[in-house]
Amino acid sequence: MSHTKIKTIFIGTSDFGIPALRVLLKDKQFEIIAVITQPDKPTGRKQILTPPPIKAEAEKYQIPVFQPGRINNLKSQIANLKSQIIIIAAYAQIIPEEILNLPKYGCINIHGSLLPKYRGAACVQAAILNNDKQTGITIIKMDKGLDTGPILWQDKINIESGDTAGALYEKLSLLGAKILPVAIKKYIAGEIKPIPQNNAKASYVKRLKKQDGLIDWAKSAVEIERFIRAMAPWPSAYTITKNKKQKTKNSLMLKLLESEHEILQINKNKYKIGEIFLYNNKLAVQCGKDALIIKKLQLEGKKEMKSEDFIKGNNWIIGSILK
Repeated sequence: MSHTKIKTIFIGTSDFGIPALRVLLKDKQFEIIAVITQPDKPTGRKQILTPPPIKAEAEKYQIPVFQPGRINNLKSQIANLKSQIIIIAAYAQIIPEEILNLPKYGCINIHGSLLPKYRGAACVQAAILNNDKQTGITIIKMDKGLDTGPILWQDKINIESGDTAGALYEKLSLLGAKILPVAIKKYIAGEIKPIPQNNAKASYVKRLKKQDGLIDWAKSAVEIERFIRAMAPWPSAYTITKNKKQKTKNSLMLKLLESEHEILQINKNKYKIGEIFLYNNKLAVQCGKDALIIKKLQLEGKKEMKSEDFIKGNNWIIGSILK
């Protein structure tokens, strides 16, 4: 490879891409000439206008940042930058074909699954939900399809029994940063060739919405334990309850933030599905099969609490049926 720097545009939104951006910035063979990200958005209860994590990172290094509502509106500016390669990591917009074809070496995507498995947005959550033992990062050369481009590089990691989507997301983010520069350099040097994906083995996962966190208590405790981990930290696994001691008819949303990994094997005739009971001073819930012990939870409008602390001020919940 020549000593001239590879003129690179980095496109991303969430903190998933930050380790990769940092690695490229430190590598003398790359020159980050611009960062493209989503517009600032109102966040939190006070709806404070907040920049995407990638923008905040880029500004530390005085890199020019573009924030188009639609990336297609930026086509002429991208063309004028004359980048040799574009790197994409968790951008949350489809990149149109006209932009994909602009750089000499194309657009390279860091994807958080072992493609062609789990094309789409919620790939990290899908691996936990489906009880996969391994997941990984795939570096692909993008084409106009959704995560359908040929593979440059893949690397695997094990999924640990207690991994939440947040923990796995962080591990994959670091793995992506580790393998990305190697993959790009070998690709540009002609040492590796893009390998087409096997479309017959492809699966797709949709983008998660807030309502996707609702727990189905008819499922087994094993499935729900995985579901709680997969929904953490967002959108959070939640259920609906009522405070029978209060006269209000309003339902309350209850987030279940963490459960014991060990499952209680209890005769389901003893409790109704969704019923909360006390077990060793902790809250437990009867599921369609077996029961789940809750470690941390958060009642709507309140702070998150450990199960045993929650009971002290909310003993009304024992015997409640969660919906």
